[in-house]
Amino acid sequence: MNRPFESVAELPKELPVFPLAGCLLLPRADLPLNIFEPRYLAMVDAALASNRLIGMIQPLPEAAGESHPPLFAIGCVGKITRFAETGDGRYFISLEGVCRFRTGKEHEQSDGFRTFDVEYDNFAVDLKPPPASDTPDREALLIALRAYAEHHAIEIEWSSVANASNENLVNSLAMMSPFGIKEKQALLEARNLRERAAVLVAVAEMELAGDRGRAPLH
Repeated sequence: MNRPFESVAELPKELPVFPLAGCLLLPRADLPLNIFEPRYLAMVDAALASNRLIGMIQPLPEAAGESHPPLFAIGCVGKITRFAETGDGRYFISLEGVCRFRTGKEHEQSDGFRTFDVEYDNFAVDLKPPPASDTPDREALLIALRAYAEHHAIEIEWSSVANASNENLVNSLAMMSPFGIKEKQALLEARNLRERAAVLVAVAEMELAGDRGRAPLH
């Protein structure tokens, strides 16, 4: 962003939200989105006309297919940093993660998208890069990543992994991982980078153990 937010006091108290199952946005990470539903096209228009901020949040797993599902309480606000029209009624946008938030009261909206009162008080730490004391166990993370990638035949550019900072590595893996809604939410709600890396390792190891423990189908 041209100007990072210095304090949560600079963030809006009301926010349009984009409920999307299995989609994770984290602070200082980029999320590309293809927008085509009329209500979310209207949401992007409204954000572009104001502060360019949109909240990404997941629906609860049992309601992920509903048109107006109940949502998890915690999401992450992102700022539109790239915008393009496709010529066929869609938008391509990129969000840069700013800060996590907790939802409050929902407001009525005539354009179909949802807006909530939000607060950021427990997430002010998101506005600054993680401190040195927050260093994850990179070796354990890479061991779990290699095993998971090999088991699922996922191609990874290991030179990029080796050159990535701890924050970029952990957050990129968390956002790109093919885990379920609850696992993605656990990654979002991790208190810090070190805990997020530990959740990544734990989830990858549990999935590997589950795959190896299943009997083959006949």
